[in-house]
Amino acid sequence: MFLNIFNSGIFQWQFRRQLLVSLSATLITFCHGIALGWLSPMLPKLLSPVETPLSFHIDVDQASWLGAVISIGGITGNFSFSYLMNRFGRKVSIYALAVPHTCIWFMFYFAQSIEWLYVARVCAGLTGGGMFVVLPIFIGEIADNSIRGRLCSFFTLTMNTGIMVGFVVSSHIPYHVIPCAVVGLPVLYVFLATRFPEPPQQLIRWQRVEEAQRSLRFYRRCDGPNVSKEAERAYQKQFDEMLLAIQQQNKDSDNKGLSVADFLSKRSLKALATGLILMIANIFTGTFAFINYMSNIFDQVNTQLDPNTNTIIIGAVQILGTLASIYAVDRYGRKLLLIVSCAGSGIGTAAFGVYAFYVEQQEVDLSAFSAWLPVCLMSFIIFIANVGVISVTMVVLVEILPQKIRAVATSFCLGCLSFFAFTSLKTFPLMMFHLGLAATMWFCAATSALCLFYVVVCLEETKGRSMYD
Repeated sequence: MFLNIFNSGIFQWQFRRQLLVSLSATLITFCHGIALGWLSPMLPKLLSPVETPLSFHIDVDQASWLGAVISIGGITGNFSFSYLMNRFGRKVSIYALAVPHTCIWFMFYFAQSIEWLYVARVCAGLTGGGMFVVLPIFIGEIADNSIRGRLCSFFTLTMNTGIMVGFVVSSHIPYHVIPCAVVGLPVLYVFLATRFPEPPQQLIRWQRVEEAQRSLRFYRRCDGPNVSKEAERAYQKQFDEMLLAIQQQNKDSDNKGLSVADFLSKRSLKALATGLILMIANIFTGTFAFINYMSNIFDQVNTQLDPNTNTIIIGAVQILGTLASIYAVDRYGRKLLLIVSCAGSGIGTAAFGVYAFYVEQQEVDLSAFSAWLPVCLMSFIIFIANVGVISVTMVVLVEILPQKIRAVATSFCLGCLSFFAFTSLKTFPLMMFHLGLAATMWFCAATSALCLFYVVVCLEETKGRSMYD
C-alpha cells in the first residue's frame, strides 16, 4: 500500500508544487496538533497535587473546562477567520493563524493560575477554528481535481502527526522545556507562507487577472521556459474556464447579492443538512474527546500498560489511519470511506463499552486481557475514524456546498462543529464520572449508527466534482 502511495498522482512532476505548498500551509496544523496532544498526558499531572509541574493543581470540574474552552476559541476562530479570508484573502488569513498559536506557548510557560491555561486553550481554539475554515478552501482552490482529496487529507495527517508528537513530548519532556522547543515552528510556517502566491480564484475575484494567470502558472508548474504545448493548452483551457465561472459568479453576486433564498434552495438545504450530520459524526462518534482524555480513559479501564504509553501508540495509529485515507480517498470515493468509518467506529466503541462495563460493574478477572485488549480496541476505533469520519469530512464539506454560499455555509458548519466540540469536551469527563465509561462509549456507538444511516441513504458522492458548481 505504501509503495502505491508514493507512486500516486500527488508525486507526479506537474503536481509537486501543489504538494509542497499544501505541506507548507499545513505546518500550522502540525503545530496545532502538538498543542492538542499536550493536554492528554499533562492532565493527570495537573490533577495531582504531587505531580503537578506548576505552582497549583486543578480539580475535575476545572479539567473539564480546560478541555472544553478550546471550542469557545474555535467558534470565534471560525467566524473571525471567515471574515478575514473573504475580506483580505487567503494569504493574510494564513499568516494570521500563527499569531494565536504563538501565544499558546507563552501562556503555558508563564502560567501562574488556571486562568492562564484557559486563555492558552482559547488561543488554541482560535487557531483550530481558523485552520478548519481557511486551509481546506485554500488547498481546494490550488489543487487539481484529480488529487484534491489527497491534498486536503494532508490537513488531517499533519495534525495527527502533531498530536502524536504532543503526546510524546508531554509524556517525557519537562513542562517548561516544551514551549521553548516548539515556539519556533509558527515562525517557520510564516516564512514558508511567503514563498507561494494567493490562489488564482481569489485574484480573479479582485479583478487582478494578470496576477491570477501567474498564480495558476505557478501552481500548475507552467511558469518555466520549457513548458510543452500540451501543458500550455491545458493551462489555458483551465484558466479560461476558471475566469468565465468566477466572472459569472461575480456578476450574479453584484446583481442579486447573497440572500436568504440562496440558503433555502433544495440543493443548499440538503448540503447544509449533510454538513451538520458530518460535523456530528466528526465529534459525537467520540474520537475528538478520546484524544483529549486518552490517558484518563486508559486509567479508568485499569490497563497494565502505562496510560501515556497507550496514548502514544494511539497517536501513531492516527497517522496510519490518515495515510490509509490519503491512499483511498481519490480511488474509492468519499462515500465508501465514510460508510466504512461510521460502521467501524460504532462497532469499536460498542465493544470498548462492553469491556468497560465488565471492568466497572462485574467482578471478572480481566488481567489476561488488560495489557492488550483496551489499546487494541481503541487503536481500531481511532484508525477507522481517521480513514473516513476525521479525514474525509472537511473534503466533503468543501465539495458539497454550492459555490455561492460556500464561504458562509462553511463557517456556519464549522461554528456548529466548535459548539459540538465544546459540548463533547465539557460533558465527556462528567459522563465518565457520573454514568461510567461504558455508557459513554455506548452513546458514541449509537451516534455512529445514526450517522451511518444518513450517509448510506442521503450522501452524494463528490469525488471529482468541480469547485465551481
